[in-house]
Amino acid sequence: MRAAIMQGLHKPLTVQTIDDPTPHAGEVVVKVGRCGICGSDLHMTEDPAYGQGPGSVLGHEFAGEVVALGKGVEGLDLGDLVSVIPLQSCGQCASCKAGEVAWCDAFGLQGGGYAEYAVTKPNQCIRLPQSASMADGAIIEPLAVALHGVNMSGLKAGDKVLILGAGPIGLAVAFWARRKGAADVVIQDLANWQEERALAMGATGFAVDPADPVGGAHRALGGPADIVFECVGVPGLIEQAVSQVRKRGTILLLGLCTRPDTFNSFAMLSKEVRLITSAFFTRQEYEEALDALDAGAAEPRLLVTDTISLGDTPARFEALRTRTHDCKVLINPGQ
Repeated sequence: MRAAIMQGLHKPLTVQTIDDPTPHAGEVVVKVGRCGICGSDLHMTEDPAYGQGPGSVLGHEFAGEVVALGKGVEGLDLGDLVSVIPLQSCGQCASCKAGEVAWCDAFGLQGGGYAEYAVTKPNQCIRLPQSASMADGAIIEPLAVALHGVNMSGLKAGDKVLILGAGPIGLAVAFWARRKGAADVVIQDLANWQEERALAMGATGFAVDPADPVGGAHRALGGPADIVFECVGVPGLIEQAVSQVRKRGTILLLGLCTRPDTFNSFAMLSKEVRLITSAFFTRQEYEEALDALDAGAAEPRLLVTDTISLGDTPARFEALRTRTHDCKVLINPGQ
């Protein structure tokens, strides 16, 4: 099969032909239909903290068709169309049975979507309803990440929400925040490239004011936010969020930042601000994201701005290191 393979840190991906996967007992092989390029994939090729290196096949936002079953696999049939939950787990422990698969002792991040075929386990496969496309199956993961953050934040109907960052996660947070009853949802970014998409996905405002981000957000929201969602992951934004949230408000961290950061803890303490971190999602949240698409929610589909072939992946991957008008780019390995 063909796959886009990591050559090492700070090196471009290359498309190579490697052996087709064969499922071991308890495994399934999925023919990848679509796989999203995630910002964290870019970070994996730049930061050793992610533990990826030469020979790695990235891609954790994917869906496809079950084409091979290992010995002992139950609950799936050949030809099933599935979205793959990219959280590896044992499937048997108390955390797994509660749907909290990220806290399983056997936890690991599932990759492999930048290829024609990928090996996974049946407990990670969610059957797609007839209404769902392969593209739908590939965007469930970022939708679930955003939903988990909204749930963790304690958002209530009528809240004023500020979202830092107009990437796929920030846009998905806007969708869920409005769906859960937020009265005002403003996305703040350094450029207005995603403004039209943000408003279509549920945001009530869009703020671009690099010279005065605190004032810009206050003007757009009519005051400080009840909840600030940090969806970028760069040093300095926690400090900024402290100035943008109300007294006794909440800051929810969704942006992945592997660099050290500092902030004025006195400013946070004096306002009794809650700082909450959010990672991954539950199985129930993954299913809720799929249910929203199945029920006809069109807004999340606006995340997808392009679909490319596997052969075009290395060049497009490098281009995404610099901000573009793209939002979510999907790979179609069969294209």
